[in-house]
Amino acid sequence: MVTPDASARPVGRLTVWQGTALYIGAVLGTGVIALPALAAQAAGPASLLAWLALVLLSVPLAATFAALGTRYPDGGGVSTYVRHAFGARAAAVVGWCFYFAVPAGAPAAGMFAGEYVAGALGGGQGTVTATAAALLIVVAVANGFGLTVSGRLQLVLAVLLVTLLLAAALTTLPHVRWDNLRPFAPHGWLAVGSAAALLVWSFAGWEAITHLAGDFRRPTRDLPRATAIAVVVVGALYLAVAAASVLVLGPAAGTTKAPLAELLALGLGLGDTVHVLAAAAALLLTLGTMNAYFAGAARLGAALGRDGALPAWLARGSDTGEVPRRSLAVVSALSGLAVAATAIAGVGPRPLVLLTTGSFAAVYALGTAAALRLLPAGSTARRCAALALVAVVALLVMTGWYLFWPLIVAAGGLSYLRRRRAKDATPRTTAELRT
Repeated sequence: MVTPDASARPVGRLTVWQGTALYIGAVLGTGVIALPALAAQAAGPASLLAWLALVLLSVPLAATFAALGTRYPDGGGVSTYVRHAFGARAAAVVGWCFYFAVPAGAPAAGMFAGEYVAGALGGGQGTVTATAAALLIVVAVANGFGLTVSGRLQLVLAVLLVTLLLAAALTTLPHVRWDNLRPFAPHGWLAVGSAAALLVWSFAGWEAITHLAGDFRRPTRDLPRATAIAVVVVGALYLAVAAASVLVLGPAAGTTKAPLAELLALGLGLGDTVHVLAAAAALLLTLGTMNAYFAGAARLGAALGRDGALPAWLARGSDTGEVPRRSLAVVSALSGLAVAATAIAGVGPRPLVLLTTGSFAAVYALGTAAALRLLPAGSTARRCAALALVAVVALLVMTGWYLFWPLIVAAGGLSYLRRRRAKDATPRTTAELRT
């Protein structure tokens, strides 16, 4: 297998710190708002073990995708790796699963933030829908101006977010009560597994920035550095907020709907402003997540159009330094339709979350399997890939029957690729050639 020559590619614009910010936004996501409470409800203080396991499992997964991104810095991301390892059909499956998962996952994240805004401002479901729509517009416009603008926006969001989470953890240190660790496992040790299953949403994100690998100024150096910094920052923040929730809030950690806001209100003495703080935190987290995924999905769609797995019309903007506005427009339009559909049906974000989780599980499975074929035997990166594959298999088991959705998407991708190849192989008439 010949590794593409990175020196022959145009130079991208993303810096290490902008890439780190995109990673933090993609991985930290909206989970830190509500998941500490849900995990504590499932397993009590023992939920901290589930958080620790999540952080440890993120290390080999992040290292695997960073190693692949360094060797193959292409907008296709995981789809490109799978293409090199297993061929065009498998690449189309992965590409479709990721590309069509983002228009479901992004609106779900927007509606999570909308719930917090509605809690602070009122307005019910109308506020939820309006918030989600406004967030979609912001990230679409930011990415429409290119990764330079999007990366700078993400860097500002990441700094604000890290400051907010550190404040929540550090200002509550005087309120820590070690007695809150007893009983440590009130629901039994098996409940730790249940808590870990709830954290699957936070497990996602390490693959998103691989689509932007070619947009780094120096992918071979900058991508691994950005990944390493993000792993440390995200892991520390997850553990700090989760530990503060248990040690400070005690039994209330499993009942509050806004643990982060409760911590800030207690640590900073802000009292009644708790709902406003919760809304601000939700907006920051959600905007960062959506911005990172929109950037990755737009780049992926252009690459799939270039490679024949999606209409060639989407290929414009697939080269490094270009803006894939057509692909971005498709992602934005589908996301808007998803928001409208859930608002009309009145079902909320839950179905969108489940569809997204199943799709990403399939992407991880094929991506880590491709890494075992592409990365050098005996290398640290390949050993990380093996560990990541084991973790992803466990993720697939927890996903259950929701894998049915990525199977439908995969069938659609294979059907399109088959029709495209049949059309290309059909001899054209003289009149068609003239046109």
